[in-house]
Amino acid sequence: MAVVQVDGLTMTFRAPVREAGLRAALRAVVHREYRRIEAVSELSFGLDEGEVVGFLGPNGAGKTTTMKILSGILHPTGGRATVLGFTPWQRRREYLRRIALIRGSQPIGGPAELTVMDSFKYQRVLYDVPRGDNTVDELVDLLDIGELLHRQIRALSLGERMRAGLAMALLYQPKVLFLDEPTLGLDVLAAGALRRFVAEYAKSTGATVLLTSHSMADVETLCKRVILIDQSRIRYDGELAALAAKFSDLEDPSLEVVMDRFYRDGIPS
Repeated sequence: MAVVQVDGLTMTFRAPVREAGLRAALRAVVHREYRRIEAVSELSFGLDEGEVVGFLGPNGAGKTTTMKILSGILHPTGGRATVLGFTPWQRRREYLRRIALIRGSQPIGGPAELTVMDSFKYQRVLYDVPRGDNTVDELVDLLDIGELLHRQIRALSLGERMRAGLAMALLYQPKVLFLDEPTLGLDVLAAGALRRFVAEYAKSTGATVLLTSHSMADVETLCKRVILIDQSRIRYDGELAALAAKFSDLEDPSLEVVMDRFYRDGIPS
């Protein structure tokens, strides 16, 4: 059985629509019109234990919406999904303790006045991590955040927040990671360190990772398989090397060029 199984997953929203101007605004108060937005449409895929899979697509394709559904933040309007045997949007405690959603745009939660160490202690209580567990020490060493422990979160740079946030997300050793633009805004050195850590974590723990990123370096370093989504639907699901081979006619075979050609023209016949 796949660790993550998605079958016909669909998500639609209703968005209010009105013309510009005061008269239109007043009319909308008594007669509001809506349009239907299809964020995700009939997605089906599976992820096995230990897989690190790239989930790629242009802005607005439905990547983050899918991540939010699988992590239990959103309830879909259709289809089914299971993660580790749980239905994500039921948000059972046993489920939430075994997965982590890490977003580059929101690298660390909690009050900004707390120190990193205080946030670790809070996370430890929240997820019932035993006091004798040495995971904190291991994460501090691996992510090189020892000098950050007694600093307030508000005083950290983006890269420092990202490393501290990653450590807190992994404190309870989740078996599934949803990484949404994890290297967003990081410099080259910080991004490289984060990629190496994610690769090592997946290898050593057998964790399953679903990664969205506009950084092709993230994808090439971490993923053998990619799922490409466009206009809310899956357009390709397979080996990254096999996808690149289909565009062997390109003078520049870099992944950025391959992806641009794919979204413009599709896969060559």
